[in-house]
Amino acid sequence: MKLAHLADLHLGFRQYDRQTPRGGNQRETDVADACRRAVDDLLEQRPDLILVAGDVFHSVRPTNPAILFLFQQLHRLRTGLPDTPVVMIAGQHDTPRSVETGTILRLYEALGVEVVVDQARRITFSKLDCSVLAVPHQALMQAERPAMRPQRGTTLNVLLVHGQLPGVGERRGTMEYGGAPLQLEDLAPAQWDYVAMGHYHVAHQVEPNAWYAGSIEYVAPNPWGQMDDEAEYGVQGKGYLLAHLPGARVEVRRVALARRHIDLPAIDGKGLTPRDLDERIAAQVAAAKPAIDEQIVRQLVFDVSRATARDLDHAAIRGYKARALHYQLDLRRPEAPRDEAAGPLARRQTLPETVRTFLEHRPLDADLDRAEFVRLGVDYVARVGGEAEP
Repeated sequence: MKLAHLADLHLGFRQYDRQTPRGGNQRETDVADACRRAVDDLLEQRPDLILVAGDVFHSVRPTNPAILFLFQQLHRLRTGLPDTPVVMIAGQHDTPRSVETGTILRLYEALGVEVVVDQARRITFSKLDCSVLAVPHQALMQAERPAMRPQRGTTLNVLLVHGQLPGVGERRGTMEYGGAPLQLEDLAPAQWDYVAMGHYHVAHQVEPNAWYAGSIEYVAPNPWGQMDDEAEYGVQGKGYLLAHLPGARVEVRRVALARRHIDLPAIDGKGLTPRDLDERIAAQVAAAKPAIDEQIVRQLVFDVSRATARDLDHAAIRGYKARALHYQLDLRRPEAPRDEAAGPLARRQTLPETVRTFLEHRPLDADLDRAEFVRLGVDYVARVGGEAEP
């Protein structure tokens, strides 16, 4: 049996201010295009079963275009692959915080899609001699969790789950917050023919037969950390998984993306004048391959003083921003010297002082006024603290 494993579509995801000629958010369109290309490939590969492991939408209240788009793509699958079941579970982004609030995912049951949004449900496909235990995010957040073990009756047994394993994505902070915590022993991978997981946005094998499929586009605040994770795992890029059962032989199916994320070589700004730094930045931009036009670009510069940042050529920086879909000049302040004499009797910083220290070193676009940024942050914290005292 050939099983397609997708996850974390995040349809409706919006980022940056660039719009399409029709007035939509460009990144929302990029994500939809990636999903469309994944469906194109599914129609060519003709899997026997399609599993979607949660976070179908980016928001529990997705936009009307996102709702309609998914309806169209699922209709393509149901028409082009009429004998291929589709099972879809809700992830944390699809799950409302209030139990009285419904989820839009149930709409797609009208297309014959098996949708599981709250309680775990076992679904048997007799023609495939296969059963799927579908465990959505909400089922894992309850006090009494479902027992994630296969039952006799079919030759092939698959676990479909949306949750967070410890240690995965933690080193670079690339695992999303708020996922349902899981332990490997909860999953008992050795008892399943395949474990299809969602929530982590990088394709990653956690056991010989247990995988995170990863997202189909870069839809997290830290795409750069994701790219580092991908390089470490040797699975660069986005797409979905095609698992051949029994035996759990997994093939990563790449999906072409509309644009690249370009991380320009970092610059050490120590001792550089504003003109020197302008020249270094310009040289890195000019040498970028591909060119930065319509791409998503980051330029890291370390050890830059406030005065140097203020005197940079901001007209040139605005020009880079106009060329790229998004250009982030990430200026890092010099490390604050540590007080070697600090000991158990040293005065602890107040909360506003701690916030000030953090904001003064937080990465910030060069065209923002850091002094005003810091002042507002400290003022807000001090104001809330004053209100809380009584």
